Amino acid sequence: MNETTWLIIGIVCGLASVGVAIWLYIWVNKQDPGTEKAQKVAEWIRQGAISYLKKLYMALIMVSIVLALLIAIVFGINNNDPGYGLKMAGAFIAGAVFSAIAGYMGMTIAVSANVRSATAAEKGLNPAFNIAFKAGSVMGLAMVGIAVIGMIIVYALTREPQIVLGFSFGASTLALLAKAGGGIYTKTADIAADLVGKVEVGIPEDDPRNPAVIADNVGDNVGDVAGMGADIFDSYVASTVAVMLLGASLPNAAEHVKYTVFPLILCTLGIVASLIGLQLVRVGEDGKPGRALNNGTIITCVIFGVMATALVLLGGYNIGVLWATLAGLITGVVIGFTSDFFTGDDRPPVVETAKVSGSGAAINIITGFSYGLISIVPSIIGIVIATLVSYYLAEQAGMSGVYGVGISAVGMLSVSGMIVSSDAYGPIVDNARGIAEMAGMSQEVIDTADVLDAAGNTAKAITKGFAISAAALTVLALFSAFAHEMAAGGVQLKLSLLDPLVIAGVFLGATTPPLFSALTMLSVTHNAFDMIEEIRRQFREEPGILAGTVEPDYERCVSLASQGALTSLILPAFLAVVLPLLIGFVMGPEALGAFLGGAIFTGIIFALLMANAGGLWDNAKKYIESGYFGGKGSEAHKAGVVGDTVGDPFKDTAGPSLNTLITVMSLVSSLFAPIIAAFHIF
Repeated sequence: MNETTWLIIGIVCGLASVGVAIWLYIWVNKQDPGTEKAQKVAEWIRQGAISYLKKLYMALIMVSIVLALLIAIVFGINNNDPGYGLKMAGAFIAGAVFSAIAGYMGMTIAVSANVRSATAAEKGLNPAFNIAFKAGSVMGLAMVGIAVIGMIIVYALTREPQIVLGFSFGASTLALLAKAGGGIYTKTADIAADLVGKVEVGIPEDDPRNPAVIADNVGDNVGDVAGMGADIFDSYVASTVAVMLLGASLPNAAEHVKYTVFPLILCTLGIVASLIGLQLVRVGEDGKPGRALNNGTIITCVIFGVMATALVLLGGYNIGVLWATLAGLITGVVIGFTSDFFTGDDRPPVVETAKVSGSGAAINIITGFSYGLISIVPSIIGIVIATLVSYYLAEQAGMSGVYGVGISAVGMLSVSGMIVSSDAYGPIVDNARGIAEMAGMSQEVIDTADVLDAAGNTAKAITKGFAISAAALTVLALFSAFAHEMAAGGVQLKLSLLDPLVIAGVFLGATTPPLFSALTMLSVTHNAFDMIEEIRRQFREEPGILAGTVEPDYERCVSLASQGALTSLILPAFLAVVLPLLIGFVMGPEALGAFLGGAIFTGIIFALLMANAGGLWDNAKKYIESGYFGGKGSEAHKAGVVGDTVGDPFKDTAGPSLNTLITVMSLVSSLFAPIIAAFHIF
């Protein structure tokens, strides 16, 4: 088949993916929503989530308009072609809109499925799991389907990978706002609810007497559904576009189109593999939902691996791209399950951290942080192996080694339909657990929801490790694309540590991820402080709240979280979009290249540390709550709550936002590389 035929097949598969997502959306909404009280609680959560999403998208519209005008003007002038600038601006807007649509679908089904999953838990674990996972599949299938459709349409209309880069930049802009903003929102509410509710007044986690409990459950959706979905959408598109750019720059002109389209074909096969794999996710007789999710991931990867092998062997592609694809795929699975080892609810690091919690919060935090540091090592080794294997095997087969590294990132992310489905399952069952408690359901239902929730936490940790590792390979490919774009503009990068500008760039880049982490986590603490004071005020002024005779003012806490999250995004957005341009225009191309290198290295390390340490602290607390080492109310439990509170902004705010940060900075640099090159030539 020629490349045009593959593009048509890609559109068809993308439409099929979106079609199945819509069918699952309808199916979930037909399930029993439960009692009037449960529906009332779910409606509070739904209204809060949709309200925040509208505010976020309004902010996105304003940012997109400004950036689109800037892109249209700058690229129109630089290319002496206003039409080129308009195409680039149009692709940018399309990327933001397509990502927003996928996020909206995932969010709306999540806030509908939570109460239905809780209600189904009255019948047992399997029915509740089935609803939650199918609802999560809506996000996964919508994301990959819409992404592939968008990329193919932009490429088919323009036949210029550089324009598809504009599409990726639009998706990344939304991802940065959605992930960082959602992470700040969710942890603001979570920390405030835990510290006042659990620690100060001693009420359960999802007690309806807590004024922040609705904001906490809203946060699960805006941070872990819409936010994480946008994050994976961003990496998925960025890795594909990076390889398209590398394919277009191959020395053999006859292979340009063939290898430019190849990553889009891999994404298409990934959709097919995910559609098959999702149908095979079943909870076995052992009643372990975590094992079902892991098996689904493995099956999907095997199916994709077989299809990719057939594609390369039958399609006449260089065998080097197959080795690179499989290296990325295998590495993604290994790194994901490494995260499972360090964060799983019954794994040695979690059990050890729970055990030492009886000695106080300080020992809990030191132990969890130490295991988080250790968890960096196997993931980095995996990234190094994937990079070296994909590079040298591609080179040995007569293919560009850099192209091989890029393809390994695409191979890792091609099964994102399955990965995101497992991830979105997590916040749905977390909400289901909260609704079960707030609606006064039986302890048996709450216990069932706890089992589902523990698996969801581990699934989220695996997804974060997967996304961070994929981002590492993606930005390495984007870095190569940046160098090629600079070369096309007449600037050959020479990165030498003997050059003071290069050293300055490395230091500035290495400092950016820690600074970004600090800004986002300080936003959480500042906003959480305000919400804690609000919760205390309500308890103080209305004693009937704790007595259970008066309903708290949930809306006030939801409003505080929304306002605080959106106003906290200004500086992080500046770091991601404006800082690379300042470095490039003021200090030059070499300094910008060094800046990206420094940011990539520290960004990946910080992201892995924070995601894994945070997930470990969370499950250590849950392990204690299961009855081990004193159970709820014990000294170990109090220490576990403190550790979990420290880990919350690690794993759900700063950590997963860092891979978005380095991706956005790499995309901005690649997008504006020709202009920066021209500026310094003249």
